[in-house]
Amino acid sequence: MKKKGEMKKVIKVKDKVNDGQDDDPWWWLVQEGIRPSFLCISLFALLVRVAVGLHPYSGAGTLPKFGDYEAQRHWMEITLNLPPKDWYRNSSVNDLSYWGLDYPPLTAYQSYVHGVFLKTFDPDSVALFTSRGYESYLGKLLMRWTVLSSDVLIFFPAVLYFVLVYRSMRFGMGQNSDVAWHIAMILLNPCLILIDHGHFQYNCISLGLTIAAIATALSQKDIVASVLYCLALNHKQMSAYFAPAFSGYLLGKCLRKKNPLLEVTKLGLMVIGTFAVVWWPYLQSKDAALAVLSRLAPFERGIYEDYVANFWCTSSVLVKWKKLYSTQSLRIFSLAATLITCLPSMVQQILAPSSKGFLYALLNSSFSFYLFSFQVHEKSILLPLLPLTLLALEESRLILWLTHFAMFSMFPLLHRDKLVLAYMALYALFILVYFAPCGPGGRCHGTKTLNNTQKTKRSEDFITSITFHPLVMGFLGLCSLILHVIYLTMHPPNKYPFLFEAVIMLICFSQFVLFTFYFNSKQWMLSKHLTSKDQQKKLI
Repeated sequence: MKKKGEMKKVIKVKDKVNDGQDDDPWWWLVQEGIRPSFLCISLFALLVRVAVGLHPYSGAGTLPKFGDYEAQRHWMEITLNLPPKDWYRNSSVNDLSYWGLDYPPLTAYQSYVHGVFLKTFDPDSVALFTSRGYESYLGKLLMRWTVLSSDVLIFFPAVLYFVLVYRSMRFGMGQNSDVAWHIAMILLNPCLILIDHGHFQYNCISLGLTIAAIATALSQKDIVASVLYCLALNHKQMSAYFAPAFSGYLLGKCLRKKNPLLEVTKLGLMVIGTFAVVWWPYLQSKDAALAVLSRLAPFERGIYEDYVANFWCTSSVLVKWKKLYSTQSLRIFSLAATLITCLPSMVQQILAPSSKGFLYALLNSSFSFYLFSFQVHEKSILLPLLPLTLLALEESRLILWLTHFAMFSMFPLLHRDKLVLAYMALYALFILVYFAPCGPGGRCHGTKTLNNTQKTKRSEDFITSITFHPLVMGFLGLCSLILHVIYLTMHPPNKYPFLFEAVIMLICFSQFVLFTFYFNSKQWMLSKHLTSKDQQKKLI
């Protein structure tokens, strides 16, 4: 009798499991674990990237300087044909006015490696002088493959590592479908795909190194995290958007250890060592180092370019910053505003470092830099968007909203690149994946009963409902849709040729400011939820 009773219990358990599988359309994808599901989603994400690569790129056929595609190709030409000491120096063989290198040395080394690859199959594409504006079919194909390979070798493995670490910390992946959905939110980020594989850049390298640094920091490998973040910083200086968060989190952890001074010293030496290795060819003389530094800070371009949805560009509608103040004054203003706005987030992590708080600090510090730092481009919205995709399970409602306005803020740029079709297709794909029936996006907008995790977040959801009221969100969503149609079908008045860009900028800026206030308050609220055990714990 006892055995029969046990058999009935086993059958009931199996029935429950099968019922869960039937209700979860993602089950087949994740039944074997994270790695197989990651492989399937990665292959699909790779196909999406290939499809986007079939569309035009920045500056295609546009004389005399073309666009970002030509800039990347030209850097391969320069690094392949000139010695490192001449890469950042203006000369008769390296005219810096024609797409001179303006990223740190790791980008130059990457350009050299990719240049070797191009030279192997199409030497004319990187020939000195004669390759300017080179746009052969084979050359374009090889250039696209360099971005794809960078994704596969750096960005994808970093995302897998992060998801494994994130799941082990149990931040909220309660169901198997959550794992697949989270992976898809990161790998199918439409903004990153459009910029890297449409417009043409290599953000996947610096962002991949940043994700790897975040994952290693969360897994308590602080020294390795410091090295990886320094590499990201040495690939693109915009990675400095995350510097306050990394500094606050790592310093906060060091101060809680037995020997804080020793821990800080170890991290400091590792940072100095990493920079020394990357910058070694330019540390031989003061002039060489200064030549590189001068290229990394293009203050002569002004405090903003085009119509970026940050404070300086938006407020210039009323205050003509460039006319009223000198470049030196604007540098001081932007530095002060950036430090003041990112300081609260950094201080919170120094006082109470936590894994989840660290992710929010990354989001808040990057928004501070995007909104207030000097010389921000539309593409820089990729940096605040990265930590939010990593927090997609925590902020499943807002990931859709921010992605929408991040894409909208870049729409004029992508329209110039003739990427409207890819823009619409990727946005539709993102919506479909986001609202997958058993994914967090589908659940949080559905009518199902709240699970335990959602019930514990009712107080936070209340704040969200006030900050982002459905009526306001619906109105702004409708406005953005109408503006898309107007931008594509109408011409602005001759007196105001950039009227449509200005309206898009104002709408997106208003939302980015709300996001900044909300996520800063969310980060500080985390301190209240720390248990006494967490507060007293010493990291050995």
